[in-house]
Amino acid sequence: MAGLRLLIGLGNPGPEHARTRHNAGFRFVDELAAQAGVRFGLESKLFGETARVEIAGRTVWLLKPATFMNLSGKSVVAALRYWKIEPDEALLAHDDLDLPPGTARLKFDGGHGGQNGLRDTMRLLGHGQFHRLRIGIGHPGHKDKVTPWVLGRPSAADDILIGRAIDAAIDVLPLAVSGDFNEAMKRLHTPQP
Repeated sequence: MAGLRLLIGLGNPGPEHARTRHNAGFRFVDELAAQAGVRFGLESKLFGETARVEIAGRTVWLLKPATFMNLSGKSVVAALRYWKIEPDEALLAHDDLDLPPGTARLKFDGGHGGQNGLRDTMRLLGHGQFHRLRIGIGHPGHKDKVTPWVLGRPSAADDILIGRAIDAAIDVLPLAVSGDFNEAMKRLHTPQP
């Protein structure tokens, strides 16, 4: 399988959304940029912010859509077309209600699970054949509480756990970028002693 050329963090732009659970995807690409010592720059034609990093000896683009979560697909599809990248060479990092904080899972294809950024991307692409990094944010326990939960900030303990999950995902990223998704998944999904 081809490696990864584009890593997309899903989230909502603006300081009022920073560090919210819904912005776990932004947090992932922000951490990658910080570790590489690069800054994001606005690319109006891609409806988002971009940066370029080296991972496993390859040049990889980072993208943060500036469109708000439910319109993320516009930015994702624009970037795929502009850089001539196939959807299966892209990874979308997003928050996931079905996983507890501290958990990150790699996945290829599948449904959107109610995640609006995935939903919009799949609507515009016509399929879901791209890689996902699911970053667990936990569930508030009742569907009526989901919106304030995802748009709220995690507790201090959950924030640390989400950070650890992101670090664990970054640790296996060179494998995924090189196309060795099975090994990346095995290492990420196996609890460390």
